[in-house]
Amino acid sequence: MKDSLVIIPTYNEKENVAEIVRAVLSQPSGFELLIVDDNSPDGTADIVKSLMLEYPDRLHLEERAGKLGLGTAYIHGFRWALARHYEFIFEMDADFSHPPEDLNNLYHSCKTDGNDVAIGSRYVTGVNVVNWPMSRVMLSFFASYYVRMVTGMPFRDTTAGFKCYRRSVLETIDLDKVRFMGYAFQIEMKFLAWKFGFNITEVPIIFTDRTKGKSKMSGGIVKEAVLGVMQIKVGSLFRTYRRETEAGLEQSFNYAEKEA
Repeated sequence: MKDSLVIIPTYNEKENVAEIVRAVLSQPSGFELLIVDDNSPDGTADIVKSLMLEYPDRLHLEERAGKLGLGTAYIHGFRWALARHYEFIFEMDADFSHPPEDLNNLYHSCKTDGNDVAIGSRYVTGVNVVNWPMSRVMLSFFASYYVRMVTGMPFRDTTAGFKCYRRSVLETIDLDKVRFMGYAFQIEMKFLAWKFGFNITEVPIIFTDRTKGKSKMSGGIVKEAVLGVMQIKVGSLFRTYRRETEAGLEQSFNYAEKEA
């Protein structure tokens, strides 16, 4: 059993990727790192390949054919991690909006404190966001409030994309049935983990908007999230949630056989 893997999806992140790789791999918890790159035309994957010579056993790269969406990138990474038996699996952005040093806090929340999911939360101790315009802060804050009201989830930061999962969570969720691939993906994954009864906690972070590269946020992503929340809630009324770990294990074994 390997210990911990950080997954970072990338698309045109040449300004950030080398710095974020070194920042993650310098943390005292000894993380490994998987970059899932969607055929970035700016050469992001080539930068990662050169860095793999410095970190031959800790830095990994999966290249995909094109820009296929945030959710599919993470699911690709989850399957890769489960097939290689990592115990703790992280989601993180490449643009330093998620502080690399806070990976350690998420890790200890799961490994030491026994939580199944640790959310890097912008709102659990107030509003901890830097360099966003007030309109963006209000949109994000009230989006989380809207999600809480519709779904019943108790978390303050329901849209957060900085998380640590214990592998049992990802084994239990049927990754083939995750419906949303954009902004709503983060909401759906939390909702599924919550409905399956896993222990979920929020760890405070200070979120800082990117200073390099271009944001991937769009109106379509926001629309998917707004409509997706209602679909997630309605769909849950017709579903029984049980921890079907065997199904998740079968997914990871099938992925491992395919890789071999």
